Amino acid sequence: MGRPSRKDEILQAALACFSEQGVDATTIEMIRDRSGASIGSLYHHFGNKERIIGALYLEGVGQYARLVEDGFSGADSAEACIRLLVACYIDWVVANPEWARFILHSRGRVEASEMGERLREANRLHHGRIDEVLRPHREAGAFRKMPRECFVSIVIGPAQDFSRHWLAGRTRTHLADCRELFMDAAWEAVRARQVRLVSMP
Repeated sequence: MGRPSRKDEILQAALACFSEQGVDATTIEMIRDRSGASIGSLYHHFGNKERIIGALYLEGVGQYARLVEDGFSGADSAEACIRLLVACYIDWVVANPEWARFILHSRGRVEASEMGERLREANRLHHGRIDEVLRPHREAGAFRKMPRECFVSIVIGPAQDFSRHWLAGRTRTHLADCRELFMDAAWEAVRARQVRLVSMP
């Protein structure tokens, strides 16, 4: 793996500052000092703090999207696809707890910012790719019928909710230890129920 770019260094410095000081209390000067970048370099790459916040958010959700994208190539069944969505989410959160905490608390701010349209486009592309991969399984009747808008929330929602509690230190159980449980629960929640016909005497 190559050396991080100056842009990546600034984002990681910003994440450290946001985690230690809070997003609102962090200044451009703090990020500059932490990253070792010049003010000129920082403004060249981002322009202002709100764009740093947006870029950090987009990079984090983009990493999850890339994990899913890479994993889809080996997911050969409807169940494997659903389990992959949950596994990638949990794995990314466990590997990046500070980043995940930032994302969970910053969505509204980014959506309302000048980066909001980029976030909506990234989400549209990501969910479009998920729909594309799941479409053959859906058409084959692998999933129970439900509004399309509910599907991803039902799959990821329980793991995301527990992640919030884990990241806040409100659980005794480690998130990674629940990985299989949430994968099982997601599949059970969306899989089609096969009804066995019984002949009456």
